[in-house]
Amino acid sequence: MNDFFTLLIEQITSQSGLEVVAVITAIGYVWLAARQSIWCWPCALVSTGIYVWLFWEVSLPFHIFLNAYYLVMAVYGWVKWKGASNEPLQVVSWSLLTHAKWTGLVFILALGISMLAATQLDPEYVYLDAFVTVFSLFATVLVAHKVLENWLYWIVINLFASYLYFEKGLALTSCLFVLYTVFAIYGYFSWRKHHVQSMSPQNT
Repeated sequence: MNDFFTLLIEQITSQSGLEVVAVITAIGYVWLAARQSIWCWPCALVSTGIYVWLFWEVSLPFHIFLNAYYLVMAVYGWVKWKGASNEPLQVVSWSLLTHAKWTGLVFILALGISMLAATQLDPEYVYLDAFVTVFSLFATVLVAHKVLENWLYWIVINLFASYLYFEKGLALTSCLFVLYTVFAIYGYFSWRKHHVQSMSPQNT
């Protein structure tokens, strides 16, 4: 355990200024998203732009693609949350059956991609990299459409991502994703409260 904290401190003190900026704006993104603030999307633009470069440096190819995708989704999310008539997008909830269908499809896609990539890339973390990436793509779409359960996906994704980043020497980002897990829990209960209120008889 002492070795773990020693390694953590060594990695954190060696982080670049770019990663610090990326972490700060990424925290801003998830905090504002949990509070349903549209300003989460500009924070996402800055943090993901930096992470495209950082993940290139540490050879996580799926995460390079993932953060390039996040750049596009930051713009899409801004437009979607604003609404066509400037009416804020409301939180919705999917049925368990809908989640089961989509989760199954995403799992099969992630497995297929990771198996293919393992024949061409360093297989050490390629499966974990692929699964975190593909499920993150899916969960980001749910955020943009304000699907309540997106936060439940993020809780699992963030925990696995935190382990992956630490193993790749991005200790500050690893800590960020532990914090993301806490924010995801907060976001779920915050959005659920808003959803329940919006579905109450006096608001229908």
